[in-house]
This record gives sequence, C-alpha cells and structure tokens, in this order.
Amino acid sequence: MNKRKVLKIIKEVYPYIVVILIVVLIRTFLVTPARVDGSSMEPTLSNNNLVILNKLDYRLNNIERFDVVVVKYGDEKLIKRVVGLPGEHIEFKDNNLYIDGNIVSEHFSHGITLDFKIERLGRINIPADTYFVVGDNRGHSSDSRVFGPVDKKQILGSVKYRFFPLNKIGKIK
Repeated sequence: MNKRKVLKIIKEVYPYIVVILIVVLIRTFLVTPARVDGSSMEPTLSNNNLVILNKLDYRLNNIERFDVVVVKYGDEKLIKRVVGLPGEHIEFKDNNLYIDGNIVSEHFSHGITLDFKIERLGRINIPADTYFVVGDNRGHSSDSRVFGPVDKKQILGSVKYRFFPLNKIGKIK
C-alpha cells in the first residue's frame, strides 16, 4: 500500500477509535449499566431492572445512610441499601431500625424486618470503613445481617437512576 492509502484509512478509522476509547473510559471510571438480579430490593427495584451505577460518586462524596449501592461480594454484584455507617450500633426491633439506641425513620417501602442486633455477628458496632447494607425486601435478602458489614472498597458506587423498564425510568427514591 502506498502512503496516501494508509493515511486515508487512518483518517476514516480515527473517529471510530476515539469514540470507542471514550466509551471504554466512561464505562471504566464514571458510569456503567447494572442489572438487578433477584427480588431483594423490591418494591424499590425489581428483577431485571436496569440501573446506572455511578462509579465516581464515592470518590467525590461520602456514603450516606439510605444510599442504594452496588456491592462486590465474592463473584457477585449485589444492589443493597446502606442503613448503618461506621462506628454505629445497629438493631432492628419490631420492624423498626435503631441506630445507637434511637429509632430512625425509613422513608421508603420495605418488607417486614425480623428482630436483629449487630451482636449476633460478634460485634458491638459497625467497624471503621465498613457499612451495614440490607435489601428493601428484608425477608428475601442476603445482606449484612447474613455476611456482616461490607468494606468501603467493596462498594463499587451508587445507584440513583433506573433506565429500564421504560415505564419506570427515573430517579430511585
């Protein structure tokens, strides 16, 4: 091939390479789609809902109580809600959340929560740099009540928007 043909091919292919590179960088460092697998977040999120995982959020902001997050647990990615922060004592009693002995109002729909104390996991408080996460469908969720608090490094990012199904597009409450 002569030099002109090579330059022509490069000029034609270059915009596609740039677009592919930008998409890869965005998905790697900023946002990526995630799929809900199972019923543990019902009624907030249902099986096969597609959401946007914001990977950048917790590099810039703190994790807050009631944030919906994606947690890497073994080979799985779980979508859960943060209910307990580092250093706190957590308890569920009579279907109510107690933090450090004080009742905390949960302003979202969730299933019945059986009584639970963090002492059941051999702890008094949530350790530093770890968070207590649960599913909204409390009776059908494997979460921190089973596997304990999750390390901040296991939290891949926040979930604030659903984009499928189309009739439920929008911000997650």
